[in-house]
Amino acid sequence: MIVDAHCHVIVPQLMTAAVPAHWRPAISTSGGQPVVTFRGRALRSIVAEFTDIEVMIAQAAADGVDHLLLSPWIMLVPTEAELAEAVSVCRVQNEGLSLAAAGGQVSALGAVPLQDAAAAAAELDYLMRLPGLRGAEVPASVAGRYLGDESFLPFWEAAEATGALIFVHPTTRGFELPALGDYYLWNSAGNPLETAITGAHLAAAGVLERYPRLRILLAHGGGGLLSIRGRLRRAFAVRPEARVRSADGPDAALHRFYYDTVTHDRALLADLVSYAGADHVLLGSDRPFDMGSGQPAADVRALGLDADDERRILGGNARRLLAG
Repeated sequence: MIVDAHCHVIVPQLMTAAVPAHWRPAISTSGGQPVVTFRGRALRSIVAEFTDIEVMIAQAAADGVDHLLLSPWIMLVPTEAELAEAVSVCRVQNEGLSLAAAGGQVSALGAVPLQDAAAAAAELDYLMRLPGLRGAEVPASVAGRYLGDESFLPFWEAAEATGALIFVHPTTRGFELPALGDYYLWNSAGNPLETAITGAHLAAAGVLERYPRLRILLAHGGGGLLSIRGRLRRAFAVRPEARVRSADGPDAALHRFYYDTVTHDRALLADLVSYAGADHVLLGSDRPFDMGSGQPAADVRALGLDADDERRILGGNARRLLAG
């Protein structure tokens, strides 16, 4: 079974009166293309189905994918909302995702209000009891705090205790830097930079050492994280502040992460598999966005891996993680 571990969805329940109006996305068409309008911004990068689960399953099957691991569009993880409102929006999504998974052809990662680690831990405990949900998707940063920050430790403790798979996805839109506002650089450059920062922060803060059974999946092949592994290693060797919370060093943490295949570069993907190991790489498409891969399984097969490693990446690793 081939599993797409990076596939986004807007559950229909989120577009009803069950959530406040300013947290309801609106879907329309313009020039024959779907457009999502949300909080004053129009999203025009959609190239596949975004809401109808049956259509999403059919489109994936046409690309040779048997099972989808759905997660929310990251902008719908309401870390900017007031806490009670955020909990409500997360609950609507999580229960909607559970309903979507009822047919067995999809699993899901839910949403948690990560601006409050204790509330996020409580919602994670709730959603892990819902049929079909196997973990949560979280943004790489919350109000300028990256995921190694000690304020998030109650959430990481709950993630380990529940066996949840935590999918880290960027969301800053280029750190609000003017240079990344042009040429779509907020996405092509800013998103992988944010994932690299939070991955490095988790590693240096010793979070994976503190919680040895924690399972974290990084979007977009880890972003730029592996390109700075040598610098992280060097800093750990020569700077005491780089070692203050980590005894094992950055490579130990980087080998603990899981990574999806959305790299858009065969040599980069091959290096990712070589460094992380075929047992820590999961097939991903980033559906339904134009920056995703339309043929994710073909991207993996083009590497010429041995049959066992290819099977692990195409679905074996995801099935193992989703089984708990």
